[in-house]
Amino acid sequence: MDDIDSMFSHLLGEIDNLSQSLLTAADTADGVPASQRQSTFSIGFTDLNESLNELEDHDLDALMADLASKSTTSEMRLNTDQHTGSLTDDPITTPNMTQGSDTVAAFQPPSNTAGSSGAQQTSEAQTKADKIKLALKKLKEANVKKLIIKVLMTDGSFKTLMVDERQTARELLDVLFEKTHCDCSIGWSLHETNPELQIERSFEDHESLVEPLSAWTRHSENKIYFESRPQRYLMFTDPELFYMWKKTKECLNKITDQDKKLLIKEHFGGSTLIVPDLEGMLYLKEDGKKVWKSRYFMLRASGIYFVPKGKTRTCKDLACFVHFEKVNIYTANNYKQRYRAPTNFCFILKHPCIQKESHYVKFLCCEDEHTLLLWVNSIRIAKYGTDLYQNYQTAVRKASTLQTFQHTAHKVKNGQVPQTIPQPAGPPQPKSTAVEDYPHEAPPDFIPPPPPGQAHV
Repeated sequence: MDDIDSMFSHLLGEIDNLSQSLLTAADTADGVPASQRQSTFSIGFTDLNESLNELEDHDLDALMADLASKSTTSEMRLNTDQHTGSLTDDPITTPNMTQGSDTVAAFQPPSNTAGSSGAQQTSEAQTKADKIKLALKKLKEANVKKLIIKVLMTDGSFKTLMVDERQTARELLDVLFEKTHCDCSIGWSLHETNPELQIERSFEDHESLVEPLSAWTRHSENKIYFESRPQRYLMFTDPELFYMWKKTKECLNKITDQDKKLLIKEHFGGSTLIVPDLEGMLYLKEDGKKVWKSRYFMLRASGIYFVPKGKTRTCKDLACFVHFEKVNIYTANNYKQRYRAPTNFCFILKHPCIQKESHYVKFLCCEDEHTLLLWVNSIRIAKYGTDLYQNYQTAVRKASTLQTFQHTAHKVKNGQVPQTIPQPAGPPQPKSTAVEDYPHEAPPDFIPPPPPGQAHV
């Protein structure tokens, strides 16, 4: 009975702490105008003005056009409401319907009449500055959720992109493929890093980027990388590693490509997803301590379970460790030094809004790299299910299409593929019977003069 009372008291304390934090957040939000709460902010920049200035011209023009269309739609709706009210109050009054066109005209860049190159550059810079100033104003007024992000490349450079709340990671990858001209293999992904917790993870292709990135604090040191991870879809290229993990290495080496297709069809092609029956010993970090204790964990479709001390591995004795609905999985770096972990092959499970160390974060450690690979990818299968398989199929299809297109473009550039000139539409031309249309040897460069007394025909 005392244990129940203590557990209940602890629960009340957690609820009170959570309530206090929510009240503080609500008070802070109430002090901020609604227009500012809905405005977008930048990821990887000190302010929004800097991030807008880093956008390429066509991206900035696209943002301006989108905001112009939204502004025009809103003003037309407002004018309609005013028109309805004016008809009720005064039938003679006519509404002003020119605001929408004025807004569109405001987004048009000023004409450049400078003659010299220096004046032209000054005019272009002023035009972009005017666009940025107007975009900042419209972003605060628009009820849209957009982020301007800085994506780091493997060579140290970066790309500045605008992300809409409707865009997925797959769509942003397609944009980066066009900008970087990389090999477009299925291993490319957007990678999130958190230096505060020393963790990282790859965004799944079906994920919306705006929601998880909005959880970052404004002065966060988190970064987004565009990197190739060849083992990203290992569960589909080598499914035997996850669904036959108990088999010996000699047995796995005998698996053919046809066997792999049958495994994928059996576990992903049916009406119900089959999760790998992974289980084994893992090290669990105690809350608030640098102490790790070994527990026997089992993977299920709903979450991870463990065997309490003194209990058996039967279903009735299993205790739930964590459910997958509200948490993401991250791999950790150098936890052996930071938390005195048994090894450096660690991963954590946490809510994406948690950006700092908390007792709500679950820390786990594996014996070796292969075990870490099995657990991380098996958890991805259990959490994302068929969405993960659809992401893989889309990645394979698009990689094949883009690689074919790039190969053809490369051959055309090198002159290996003849370019065909399209013929104008119209009635078919009559077949010519001129001698010039028939194959013949090329005429000589020197044509002898005609015999005396004869002229050219």
